[in-house]
Amino acid sequence: MNNKDAKKEYDDLEQKLSDPELLKNQKEYGLVATRAAKLGKILEAMDAVQKIETEIASAEEMRLSGDPELKAMAEEDIWRLTTQKKEKEALLKKLTTTGGEEEPTKIIMEIRAGAGGDEAALFAAQLFQMYTRFAESKKWRVEIIDQSPTTIGGIKEAIFELSGDGVWRALQHESGVHRVQRVPDTEKIGRIHTSTASVAVLPEAKDVDMEVKPEDVKVEFFRSSGPGGQNVNKVETAVRLTHIPTGLVVASQEGRSQAKNREHAMTLLKTRLLDARRQTEEKKMAAERREQIGTADRSEKIRTYNFPQDRITDHRIKESWHHIHEVLAGNLDPIVKAMINANQQTQS
Repeated sequence: MNNKDAKKEYDDLEQKLSDPELLKNQKEYGLVATRAAKLGKILEAMDAVQKIETEIASAEEMRLSGDPELKAMAEEDIWRLTTQKKEKEALLKKLTTTGGEEEPTKIIMEIRAGAGGDEAALFAAQLFQMYTRFAESKKWRVEIIDQSPTTIGGIKEAIFELSGDGVWRALQHESGVHRVQRVPDTEKIGRIHTSTASVAVLPEAKDVDMEVKPEDVKVEFFRSSGPGGQNVNKVETAVRLTHIPTGLVVASQEGRSQAKNREHAMTLLKTRLLDARRQTEEKKMAAERREQIGTADRSEKIRTYNFPQDRITDHRIKESWHHIHEVLAGNLDPIVKAMINANQQTQS
């Protein structure tokens, strides 16, 4: 796609968006608006590349002027501008080779305690804390949808939304079974126990991705069992949705209002339905799409946290890190970078 073609399509879409008739079809309007926003980013990247090329040409002329000081300044500018150009070209390539799809800026994460009883619930709580602290360090917004705490400080389940630039890129590889090996505080004779927790990372569904008919959803209200103040526990603010065609049930009870919980529950329902559709499609293509970084199968044990050896090992890329307590405190950057690099290598 060249600049002229992109500009023409963008102008055509902008004209469509100004048509009042389009507003009557919200799904079509969403598709047009999404494409226009994508083209806007493509045009912006194209303009940036052209501007940098002009600046490089000027710097090249300066470098050939014969003045030693100007030459040194020009060479420094050329190096800086060339680096910027490569970054913009990489962005442009990404924008023009993804079929118009944008990287999600909102995800829903689900953490559930697995095998191991109380110890698994405590580990699930630590993973929840790890991801939310990592998100806070990246200035992403964290919003809890639902959670089921235990009496000893663990969690049976936590569902929460993270939103911000780069959130999907950073955390998409966290889906799977996480395993912990350590001596629990309650262990009398120092035996090492193995427990698990499962993590699911789902790109949040948009209305243009997944349409759910109102008549296909059963809506129920109930009193929240979680934190949120006296009002939450006295009034039926919690919401449970059942998708009748599939039997899928979701709930939200962390919000203070019924409307907010209903909105969260509907988003969660659409996201899970979209994920189920994606998994069905991926299974059909599994033989063609298997990569060294692992499959999308969430039953796969992807990572082990070994406390006695102070070692975290990702079994998909066969790489290990130390300082478990720092990682669980939210310092996920080394692992995230390694997973991104491994994924890029398999795709190149």
